[in-house]
Amino acid sequence: MARVNSNLTNSFSALAALAFASGVATLTSVPVFAQVDARDAFSAAESATFSDLTTLAEDSDLVIRAEIRRQTVVEPERAPGLAPGFARLYIEARTQALLSGTSAVGESLVYLVDVPVNARGKPEKLKDRVMLLFADAVPGRPGAIQLTGKHAQLDYSAALEMRLRPILTELAGRDVPPVVTGIRDALAVPGTLTGESETQIFLETADSSPVSVTVLRRPGQRPVWGVSWGEIIDSAARPPARDTLRWYRLACALPETLPSSANLARDPAGRRLAASDYAFVVSELGTCDRMITEEE
Repeated sequence: MARVNSNLTNSFSALAALAFASGVATLTSVPVFAQVDARDAFSAAESATFSDLTTLAEDSDLVIRAEIRRQTVVEPERAPGLAPGFARLYIEARTQALLSGTSAVGESLVYLVDVPVNARGKPEKLKDRVMLLFADAVPGRPGAIQLTGKHAQLDYSAALEMRLRPILTELAGRDVPPVVTGIRDALAVPGTLTGESETQIFLETADSSPVSVTVLRRPGQRPVWGVSWGEIIDSAARPPARDTLRWYRLACALPETLPSSANLARDPAGRRLAASDYAFVVSELGTCDRMITEEE
C-alpha cells in the first residue's frame, strides 16, 4: 500500500507520482463526510431502507456506479478530522454509469473516503470492487467528487440499483412534492351528527408550497384521511403509498405528536380530537425506518 509523502515510493513512475500528488493536494482541502466500514459495505447496502436511499439520493447531485482502480493512504497530517481507527484513502475509480446527475462525469474519478483499519493498522483493499457513489462534483476540479454522507459509498448489486432507480425517477420528475418541514396549524371541527368531524392539518414546507392533511370521521365508520398537494383541499384525497417520495416527505418529517402551539381548537374536546386525528395519521404512515443514515 503506497502512502502519500514528499518521497513517493517506486510504485508509480515519476510522472504518475507527480499527477497523484497534485490530485491529493487538490482534494485534501475538501471536507470528507464519508466514514465507510468497507468490510461491512455489503451489509450496509443490503440493509439500506427506502428512506436511507432516498436521503442519500436527494442529498447528492450525482449517483454513480464506479469500479475502484487504485487506493492510496493519505498521511494523517494531511487528513484533518480523521477519526481514530480510520485511514483516509485517495481513491481512483473508473466510471461505469451515471445513474443520476446534474452534471456530466468523465471516465475517471477521484475522491476521498475514510475507512477503518485492521489490527495491523491497514485498511482493506478495495481494488476492483464496484461501488454506488452518492456525491457532489468538486467545483473547478474535473473528475473530482465529494461523497455526501457516512454511507455514501455502497457495494453495488443489481438488486440495489433496481431499488434505487424508482427513487431517482421520482426525484427527477416534474411533479416532485415539496419538502415538509413541520406543521403550521391544525383544527378539528365537529359535524352535525354525533361522531362526525373533520380535521385539517396544514403543513410547513421548505418553499412555502401548500400541503394539507384531511381526516374525516363518520358515525360507525373508520376514519378516512388523505393529503392535498396544492391550494385546493381535495375531500377525495388519499394517503400516499408507502415507499414513495410523497410518503417519505411525511413519514420522515412529521413530529410524533401534534405540537400544542399548532392546535387551533379552543375547547378541550376539539383539541383532543385534533391531537387524536394527527396521531391516527402518523400511525397510518408508519415509521421512517433508517439503518445507515441519520435524521436531519
